[in-house]
Amino acid sequence: MIRKIALACIVLSLTTSCVSKKIYQDLENKYADLKKEHNALSDENGALKTSKNQLELDKANLQTELDKTKSERDQLASDYAATKKSLDNLRASYAALEKDSNEALEANINKNRQLLAELEAKQKVLTAEQDRLTKLKKDLEASSTRLAELEKMMADKDAVMKKLKETLTKSLKAFEGKGLTVTEKDGKVYVSMENKLLFESGSWTVGAEGKKAVDLVGKVLGDNPDISVLIEGHTDNDKITGTIGGGVENNWDLSTKRATAIVTILSANAKVKKENLTAAGRGEFAPLLSNETAEGKAKNRRIEIILTPKLDEISKMLNAL
Repeated sequence: MIRKIALACIVLSLTTSCVSKKIYQDLENKYADLKKEHNALSDENGALKTSKNQLELDKANLQTELDKTKSERDQLASDYAATKKSLDNLRASYAALEKDSNEALEANINKNRQLLAELEAKQKVLTAEQDRLTKLKKDLEASSTRLAELEKMMADKDAVMKKLKETLTKSLKAFEGKGLTVTEKDGKVYVSMENKLLFESGSWTVGAEGKKAVDLVGKVLGDNPDISVLIEGHTDNDKITGTIGGGVENNWDLSTKRATAIVTILSANAKVKKENLTAAGRGEFAPLLSNETAEGKAKNRRIEIILTPKLDEISKMLNAL
């Protein structure tokens, strides 16, 4: 499909001369912006996974520190009990030695004072460790809550995309085997349409059968307003030759015109949010198969409608971490 688009672009460019450099530059700039946005979405999805892993690691570290603090607290409690027992014994000894000499009495008094000081110091340490343990528990609970919320949001996102794929597959069932496939990968849904379903050779006008398929996609998108839609045009690596009405310069130009044609059809549906739509031409630079065979070229000439959930809420949560 992409090769046909590329051929159409070359033929068009030879027919009507070249499109102005400004238009061509605008298209290139738009493509660069769209590619940047696409990469940002991919990076953001990766960041979500990295954040989830970091939260799980933080939770494990907090749990380890909590267990260690509990052990230290128990040891301090044991020391405290042993010291208290010694103090009680000394107090008993003190009572028995009250009648002894002043020297023996003074020694016991000093020892008793030392034990009292040690007991007070250990009591302070135990209280500090108890406070630290309480803080660790709160941090662990907060981390677990954030992790659970993030996991739920990601699970909800995956469920939405799974349901979206099922809905699209059901709606487009009539086009099975006609060059249309619906797949899900990396949290995105891809609707791929080969040129044979959409365009005549050398044309970017969508045929009647192809328009039916695109209209069905638009109906599903109208019922899912929180989905970002990227329409990518692809060609094979054949250079554009001959004469094509309207004028195209190269495969990128033709692939962009075909992507824009799909956007135009989707935009005709009043329920589809125009701000969710993006058109991009990728020319021959993202092939599915090798361009060494006719079958590979046919697969590479295509339109891909890439559906991505909006990640605003997840991004806000990540920024708050």
